[in-house]
Amino acid sequence: MADYIIAIDQGTTSSRAIIFDKKGSIVESGQKEHEQILPRAGWVEHDPAEIWRNVQEVIGLALSRADLTRHDIAAVGITNQRETAVVWDKTTGKPVYNAIVWQDTRTQEIVDRLSADGGGDRFKDVVGLPLATYFSGTKITWILENVDGAREKAEAGDLLFGTTDCWVLWNLTGGVDGGIHATDVTNASRTMFMDLETLEWRDDILEAFGVPRSMMPEIRSSSEVYGKAESSSLLRETPIAGILGDQQAATFGQAAFNTGESKNTYGTGCFLIFNTGEEIVRSKNGLLTTVGYKLGDGPTHYALEGSIAVTGSLIQWLRDQLGIIGSAPEVEKLAEQVEDNGGVYIVPAFSGLFAPYWRPDARGAIVGLTRYANKNHLARAALEAVAFQTRDVLDAVNADAGVDLTELKVDGGMVANDALMQFQADVLGVPVVRPVVAETTALGAAYAAGLAVGFWGGLDDLSANWQEDRRWEPSMDDAERDRQLRLWRKAVTKSMDWVDEDVK
Repeated sequence: MADYIIAIDQGTTSSRAIIFDKKGSIVESGQKEHEQILPRAGWVEHDPAEIWRNVQEVIGLALSRADLTRHDIAAVGITNQRETAVVWDKTTGKPVYNAIVWQDTRTQEIVDRLSADGGGDRFKDVVGLPLATYFSGTKITWILENVDGAREKAEAGDLLFGTTDCWVLWNLTGGVDGGIHATDVTNASRTMFMDLETLEWRDDILEAFGVPRSMMPEIRSSSEVYGKAESSSLLRETPIAGILGDQQAATFGQAAFNTGESKNTYGTGCFLIFNTGEEIVRSKNGLLTTVGYKLGDGPTHYALEGSIAVTGSLIQWLRDQLGIIGSAPEVEKLAEQVEDNGGVYIVPAFSGLFAPYWRPDARGAIVGLTRYANKNHLARAALEAVAFQTRDVLDAVNADAGVDLTELKVDGGMVANDALMQFQADVLGVPVVRPVVAETTALGAAYAAGLAVGFWGGLDDLSANWQEDRRWEPSMDDAERDRQLRLWRKAVTKSMDWVDEDVK
């Protein structure tokens, strides 16, 4: 019997393939970054063809490093950057435009147009989401309205839409030669088009956005055999059996299967998910209502989510745009050279403010600068901004759920930063807990795939795999925490009302 599961993690900055064993431990991996295409302010794109080439390459890297073949792999799981939209020609397999990334803000005029009839929450009762540039729906509309010939091809039934899980699945299962055009309920719940109750596309909402139904993938559960890898793949004949959007996958990988459990993932952005079980909880405090997971024919599990656009990408900005650091780990060394932030606060509203504010008119701000401030203070303020934004979201979760969170499970690349994790515990006032396997996004996709093919017997097996690696206890006194939060929230107000008609 095959002893391993491989997960394809198609993320915002890179694609990875990670091989897991039955204990949920990492055996080997391959990773490759793709280009971040920034044509103008507020525009963020990826080349879907480059992403697919990289996915194939990292699969080969992981297998070769582990000295394994397809015969050793029981199933494939896919996880992905959720709202990034790809539109391609089903007859040629070629994208009609670059993938428009979830961070992209170019569709604000479309959001405003749709909001004119019914406001920003026009579809929220049905889909759980406010009208915002963040989600896939307006990105499809923009492509159809701005790419020559796209509207005509879409109306003729020749164009397909998918988030990057769907793009990978379609190519992995044959592409133009019978590729499977499907997505799972978690990704579908981020388009603005899926009814949370029926788990089906809403024709009336598709019509409002001007998107033909023929473009949309079939909605499937998060854990079932969708098809097998095609003959030219290194994984040929291996079942593709799990799909979860990256944040839902991380929640699943953290074994947060039950009502009231939660996690926070620190990646390009930060995403806190709170499991509400089989109940659809509609947020009154700026959170999103989304699908958490659905295993085969089992019940749908829902969640509240706080989405923060810029966290890890703020550290990349310090590295790539300002040149303050040469590599991401250096930010911790700089931050530890000063006792505090020197009065400096960074509000990284590069794409506006996401949860719980939802202010597209906001832009990034650095406040509290004096001549005393140096690059060490900026580094510390950048790390602290991640923790402060998480506190804002957690306050909203507590208000919606009616029960205060007692500890926060964390994962993602930034949890290796001890200074950040300690400050996070301090500013939350609750313990922060890191698991042994911090790559919970890929692990969650592996779990979903493994369950579908009987590699694991059930959720109890997965829960038994979870192990605590480290715990940070809060050490900041209440008065200092309150002072810091007051100044942070004052800084947030300074980032708002920046975008006028002549400022993009």
